Amino acid sequence: MSDIAGEYIDRLVTVEMRNRGMNHGIISQIYNEARREGGGRPITARAAEALVEHVGEGDVVLIVTGAGYAPEVPNGESDGPPGAASIARALYWGLKAVPVYVSEVCHAPPVVASSDAAGVMIRDYGLAKSRRMGGAMVTAPEEQSEIDAWADDILDRMAPKAIIAIERLGPNESGIVHYSTGVAPGNCVNLSPLFDKAAERGILSIGIGDNGNEIGFGRIHSFMQDFHPYGRETQTDKPGGAVTVTPTDIFLPASVSNWGAYGVAAMLGVLLRDRDLVQTPQLEERIVKACLDAGGWEMRYCTSRFIVDGTEGESSMAIVQLLRDLVRLNIAAPDRGLSHGKMKSV
Repeated sequence: MSDIAGEYIDRLVTVEMRNRGMNHGIISQIYNEARREGGGRPITARAAEALVEHVGEGDVVLIVTGAGYAPEVPNGESDGPPGAASIARALYWGLKAVPVYVSEVCHAPPVVASSDAAGVMIRDYGLAKSRRMGGAMVTAPEEQSEIDAWADDILDRMAPKAIIAIERLGPNESGIVHYSTGVAPGNCVNLSPLFDKAAERGILSIGIGDNGNEIGFGRIHSFMQDFHPYGRETQTDKPGGAVTVTPTDIFLPASVSNWGAYGVAAMLGVLLRDRDLVQTPQLEERIVKACLDAGGWEMRYCTSRFIVDGTEGESSMAIVQLLRDLVRLNIAAPDRGLSHGKMKSV
């Protein structure tokens, strides 16, 4: 059943809706390559199964997000924090895990607002860990030279069982972080050492992204170098392309990164037989608007319009409704109603 559900969850979260001025006509090819490289099974099914296998009650899961910087979007964008809140909510209620968000200082307000709106309140780490009262948050140092020691400390102290990247920008082959359009933002910190060190420790990692520059795409870096318009060079004079080299154990490309997170939450709902692990459309609206109000703006024109990655907020509401109904029908007892006769025994 998981592969049947996963097949159609994957299809839903990879429905491409993009303005032709941006990279478009690309999601199906990227998804197909990621699925092939990962062994051929539906990717949301693999991700959810891995989380169920590795994460138990009271275990910490790090959720890393944050994209977009000053001066355009000083607190980041509306793609990322809502997805992080959605997967945190599913992990908290479904697996009784302790979600711990990781971001840069500038991205923290939209992440906190999204999580609070989702009903996963941000608490002191000790309280969240010892009594499972909501989630927690840590912010990275603002100096790159401090990241290695900070990453070791986080992994030592929290001993996470999994780490998930959702719309978190990663470095190219020269260690430079880029937007998908080949522009290199200033004032950003490269958090990929956290994933490198997690890999060294055998910690499960999952990456969700939508355009090549997000952590996880390193699994298909060589493919993206030739496929992405800024795969080998950018709008800067620095060497390398916009595609990140940072991989994760499981990588899910989606049309919108938030939608990929919703897909993993839905697959957890199938496996744990609980459709409420996916937020309702009304809750989705509340989460996205909380993110926007906290400064996580839509990226195209850098405004607080009810938009995520160019798609209207109502489209995200529709996606979660479809996912919820897909979960409901997959976990329901077999029932063909009164008008179709008896079912054949299998």
